[in-house]
Amino acid sequence: MLDDLALTIDRTADEPLSVQVADGLRAAAATGVLRARDRLPSSRALAVRLGVSRTVVAAAYDQLHAEGWIAGRRGSGTYLTTAPAATPARAALGVAADEHPDLLDLFPGAPCVEAIDRAAWRRAWRRAADTDPAVRKDRAGAPEFRAAIAEHLLRHRGLGAASDTDVIATAGTSSAVGELASALLRPGDTVAMEDPGYQRAVGAFRAAGVLVHPVPVDSGGLRVDLLPPTIAAVYCTPAHQFPLGARMPATRRVQLVEFARRAGIPVIEDDYDGELRYDTAPLPLLAAMAPDVVVHLGTTSKILSPALGVGWLVAAPQITEAVLAHRERTGTGPSPAGQRVLAELARHGDLARHLRRLRRLVPPRRELLVTALRGHGLDVVGDDAGSHLVVPLPSAEAEARAIAAGRVAGVALDGLSRHHLRPGGEQSAAPHAFGIALGYTALDWPELTIAAPLAAACLAAVARSGLRSPSESPARS
Repeated sequence: MLDDLALTIDRTADEPLSVQVADGLRAAAATGVLRARDRLPSSRALAVRLGVSRTVVAAAYDQLHAEGWIAGRRGSGTYLTTAPAATPARAALGVAADEHPDLLDLFPGAPCVEAIDRAAWRRAWRRAADTDPAVRKDRAGAPEFRAAIAEHLLRHRGLGAASDTDVIATAGTSSAVGELASALLRPGDTVAMEDPGYQRAVGAFRAAGVLVHPVPVDSGGLRVDLLPPTIAAVYCTPAHQFPLGARMPATRRVQLVEFARRAGIPVIEDDYDGELRYDTAPLPLLAAMAPDVVVHLGTTSKILSPALGVGWLVAAPQITEAVLAHRERTGTGPSPAGQRVLAELARHGDLARHLRRLRRLVPPRRELLVTALRGHGLDVVGDDAGSHLVVPLPSAEAEARAIAAGRVAGVALDGLSRHHLRPGGEQSAAPHAFGIALGYTALDWPELTIAAPLAAACLAAVARSGLRSPSESPARS
C-alpha cells in the first residue's frame, strides 16, 4: 500500500473535492508515482490523511472504477489496474479539444469544412495569389474584401453598410474586440458581458486593461435589466448567445439599444454564426436597428474556415476611424491574403452557394445529435441555429464526470463551467449554468454518426445517477 502517496486538495477551487481527489490519483498514475497493480489506501485512510469525509474519497474511487482505472478485490483492497497515458486534469475541465486529437471532437465553435466545395476553395486561393505584391498595407482592408462584405451583409443579414466608410477588415472577432478596447476604451473602464460567455473576448478586454463585469443570461440572452449604470460598453451575442444558444427577442433588443443611447455607450454585437439559422429567418441585426450605437462584428471562422484568418467590423465612421488611427499608431492590421480569398469566393458566387449548402447540410447533423440525446430522455437547450447545442446538467461535478466518461468512450466534450467568468480578473462569478456544449460540425458525417450515440450514452448515464458516476461507461467501437 502506498501510505506516502501525496495528494493536494484546494478547498478554494471551483472543482468539487471528489473530482480533485480523482484527478490527483490519475495524475499520480500518469506520472509513474502509481503503477499498475499498486494497492491504493482504503477510502477511510485516505479521507483521514486528506482531512475530508470518507464520502468524498468513495465518490472519487467510484469515478475511477467507472472509468476502468481501478478495481476492488474482495478481502484484499483496491488496486490500480492500468495507468492513463497522460494527466487528464486539464482535460477534465474541457480546456481544448485539440489537446486530445485521438478523441472525436464534439467541442463547439468549429466550422463545417465538409461543406466546402474544394474545387471552388482551390480556385479562390489561386486567383487570390494572382495579384501584384502590395507596397503598403491598406489599414482598412482590401477594397474588394470590404465591398464583398457589404454585399454579403445586405443579402444575408439585412444590414446596409457603405464599404468605404462603415466596413473595415479585421483578423477575427477576438482581434477586433482587442482593437475596440484599445481604440475606444481606457484601462480601468468596465465592459458588461454575458456570463457564461465567450472567454476569448474576455481575454481580449483584459489584455487591454479593461475590466469585465459579468451579467447573467436567461432564455432571452443578456439580462438587460441587470446592466450596471457605470459601464463603458456592452458586449453580447444576440443572434445566438454563446454558449447557451438563446436568441435575444425584439423587445429586449429595443431595451438594450435604449439603454446604450441613454448611457452614451457602444454595444458590441458579435454575430459569430448569425448566417446559420434553420428554423426561421434571423431577427434583424442590432446594427441595423441602431447603427449609431452598435458595433457589428462578424467572422469567416464559423461559416468557412479559420484558415482565412479574417473578419469584419461595421460601425459608425467615428468608430472605424478610431480603430484605423489605433492601427496607424501600432502598425497593426489584418493580413490581406484571407481577404483576397474571401473576395474571390464572393465575386464568383461561391460564397453564396456555400451558405446555401451549409443550410442544407448542417440541420441533419443537429437532428442526428438531438435524436440521440432525446432518445435517452435528455433535455436539449438552444435555438435551431448555429453549430452547437447544450445539454443541461445539475452540477459542476456531474459536468466533470460527463467529460471524463466521454473521454473514456472516445469523445471530447466541453463543459459550461469553463465559459463563466473566472477568478484572475477584477470580476468573477461562481458558475451557475452547468452542462455540456455539444458541437456537431467539427466531425465529418461518418464520425458524427459514431460520436452522437456515444455522447448521448455518457450524458444519460451521468444524468441517471445524479452526482454519482455511472457504474460503467460506454466504449467507442
